[in-house]
Amino acid sequence: MGGTAPGPRASGQFDGRDLGGSVSVILVSTDEPGAGPALHRHPYDETFVIHRGEVEFTLAGEVAVHGAGEIVVAPPMVAHKFRNVGTDRLEMTNIHASPVIETEWLEERS
Repeated sequence: MGGTAPGPRASGQFDGRDLGGSVSVILVSTDEPGAGPALHRHPYDETFVIHRGEVEFTLAGEVAVHGAGEIVVAPPMVAHKFRNVGTDRLEMTNIHASPVIETEWLEERS
């Protein structure tokens, strides 16, 4: 596993090992409607903390919209993706329970 594929416009992506930590973080901040990564999965939990805007998650085939103040968790090896669906800027912190971000891409970004 591993590799990089196009995803959401992010303010930063940090592998925990580079900072002496055990978790990795992606900071998402975008105004672009529909912005988000293609379907993928990780061998560890990914926790999404939504600070602003609305985001549509597809998680294990189920689709739901979440907004500011909500937290969503993708369990290990569960396919997921998300996209900006609100009229406001999407700001979200994605916490990977791993010192290195490992991603298996399951589809191409449309």
